[in-house]
Amino acid sequence: MTTSNSLETPIDGAKQEQILEKYDKASVLRSFSDVRLRYFVFALAVAYSLFHLYITYWPMPELLQRSAHVSIGLCLIFLLYPARGKSNRGRASWLDWLLFAGSAASGIYLFVEYQDIMTTRGGIPNTMDIAFSILTVVLVFESARRIMGWGLPCLALIFLAYPFISSFDFMPDRLLTRPFDLGDIFGQMYLKTEGIFSTAIGASVTFIFLFILFGAFLAKSGMGQLFNDLALALAGHKQGGPAKVAVISSGFMGSINGTAVANVVGTGAFTIPLMKKIGYDKNFAGAVEASASVGGQILPPIMGASAFIMAETTGVSYGTIALAALLPALLYYLGVIAQVHFRAGRDNLKGIPKADLPRVKEVLRERGHLLIPIIGLVVLLFNNVPVSYSAFYTIIITIIISSLRKSTRMSIKDIFDALADGARQSLSVMSACAVVGIIIGVVSLTSFGSVMTSSIMSIGAGSLFLTLFFTMLASMLLGMGLPSIPAYIITATMAAPALANFDIPILVAHMFVFYFGLFANITPPVALASFAGAGIAGGDPMKTGFYSLKLALAGFIVPFMFVYNPAMLMIDTTGLVMTAKEFPLPSLWVIASVTITAIIGIIALGSAVEGYFKSSLNWIQRLILAAGAFMLIVPETITDIAGICIVAVIVVWNWKQKPNDLIAKGA
Repeated sequence: MTTSNSLETPIDGAKQEQILEKYDKASVLRSFSDVRLRYFVFALAVAYSLFHLYITYWPMPELLQRSAHVSIGLCLIFLLYPARGKSNRGRASWLDWLLFAGSAASGIYLFVEYQDIMTTRGGIPNTMDIAFSILTVVLVFESARRIMGWGLPCLALIFLAYPFISSFDFMPDRLLTRPFDLGDIFGQMYLKTEGIFSTAIGASVTFIFLFILFGAFLAKSGMGQLFNDLALALAGHKQGGPAKVAVISSGFMGSINGTAVANVVGTGAFTIPLMKKIGYDKNFAGAVEASASVGGQILPPIMGASAFIMAETTGVSYGTIALAALLPALLYYLGVIAQVHFRAGRDNLKGIPKADLPRVKEVLRERGHLLIPIIGLVVLLFNNVPVSYSAFYTIIITIIISSLRKSTRMSIKDIFDALADGARQSLSVMSACAVVGIIIGVVSLTSFGSVMTSSIMSIGAGSLFLTLFFTMLASMLLGMGLPSIPAYIITATMAAPALANFDIPILVAHMFVFYFGLFANITPPVALASFAGAGIAGGDPMKTGFYSLKLALAGFIVPFMFVYNPAMLMIDTTGLVMTAKEFPLPSLWVIASVTITAIIGIIALGSAVEGYFKSSLNWIQRLILAAGAFMLIVPETITDIAGICIVAVIVVWNWKQKPNDLIAKGA
């Protein structure tokens, strides 16, 4: 069978690793020269994964299992991640071992003192409690600095400083609170499930870890190869085929692994050279991969595990969230593919000859069985099997199903490698969730959350559109440079409540902030996914970032669409309040009309942006077509009719001038 490997030489592994380390600090790992230490860290990582599988069926008290999750994770971080870029990667320093010991001690202390903390002391901290709390906060900050850089730790440090100074006279009236002492602040952070061990870490320990582990097992079985080959077989021969392959394969992989930058580098190492080979601009090629990889995290069924966080946060069922996310995600990808397609038409970029491509039947025969675990996961979740159990069962199913063919069969070594890989890949999310827990702890201890909400409302001046606009800006600012899960948790805590005053249902509000917290990854000046795409393509980071923004234009419009017309989320909000947890389906006519007009509008917008439909569009045609597209996007019958008429006129006009355009090109 012709495979994707024969089409183009991908970026070599050394360069991939170099680019990944530049834009994703979570990939900067030690490689120990001491074999004994290497095996020790490997065994600890495997034990970490086995611990999570164990507590799926035999859970501990919340505080204990969350503290164990953080404590062991911190131990791994201080051994695996060097303190500085120039640190020796062949060994751990004395400081690393000291931090390792402190991390272990912070978890052991809670296990030893748990009964006294819960009963004798009633949660009121003594001197040792405060000392271990301060130690744990310092360790969490340092782990996040090593694994993610200064951004999130600095934000959390500002929040942590707030309760220390919030009662001072120089504070604005809106920010004044009662005085807090060390016991109040650090007891909140360490002894309760409202600080470091908040719902963020709760989600990390109960299901985020398991889905990352599931992704590691899928990777070992060859799922990435399946998606690449299947995308090539389906779209590789089409106009601008390699770019469409990038969008399809990166979308599927991004939904499973939830790591935009790593996905850009892993998938882009193959797809970006293909795009450049057929004539796409290098900056545009990097942007296609970045926008597709980021969008994977809004694509059901897994959404990079964010769907499960949203279910935990809002109380809305997973099935409702997955169904609600489906149409907006498809519209986003339709917008990206439309621009890719029209640019290929404008620049006369052809696809790959069919003879050089794998065939769908051959791909499915060789690796199609790997889709069974994903189908099984969806079936389990929609049958209300608990999320953690579903993830556990799906891991077992993956091991069994992969053994059906020799090319995908996992050996015992592969299984242990997957356990270790899953543990390592989870560390960045664990660390980020622990730091976000500090922010959540401060928000719940003080009144800062309500201050943020009232500030957005004040700036919005009672206007829904202005409030949405400023909530969008706040979400993008809060999500800048963060992984999708902690970005969503922060925006859900800080920005989503601002929409409650307009009686926007909780699911709609959370989907809105989730989108914009996520798209901070492709929004300059801190557009890490775009910068990684530029690194693979050899392009300019800022130009690639702005191309990514243009490609993701639908993603910036769709959230406003579903706020004004929640039928796009497959929900009927008539008579519902902000806190509603269950939503009836709209009528089929409503769903169909919303879907059709949105599809036409998104395609028309892509055509206007690229200046091409069946032939080139002049600037007057582009402006009129863009106006028609926005009319279709606005959820009103009159604007829909007007939009369809405008788009139809431009399409006919453009179709008639096609022969002249071909003559001008010398066809």
